[in-house]
Amino acid sequence: MKKSEIKFTITLDDQKVPEKIDWSASDIQEQATANAVMIALWDAKEKNTLRIDLWTKNMMKEEMKKFYHQSLLFMADNFERATGDVEASQAMRNFAQTLGEKMNLVMENKFVALKNN
Repeated sequence: MKKSEIKFTITLDDQKVPEKIDWSASDIQEQATANAVMIALWDAKEKNTLRIDLWTKNMMKEEMKKFYHQSLLFMADNFERATGDVEASQAMRNFAQTLGEKMNLVMENKFVALKNN
């Protein structure tokens, strides 16, 4: 059985605010740096989601908006692959589209608006 390890190293300032997020994986050769990370784990025993959300003080507001918008789209794609539930996945994408419009990240998608009326 093959195993892979993912490691995060968080550098904190004096107030314990993340300054740097480094990560590496046993399958890749070099270490990478990120400004934010969201990790969700399913606790089968408790039937609950455990989360770790970290971002550095260098993470700009506009970058955070894009990070969340893109994360919602990725979750919709993953949800569809995992469950086959196309309708719920499309509802997630529609929400991401609406949120992206409100944050001025994407233009209004008239096709989606017409489709939902």
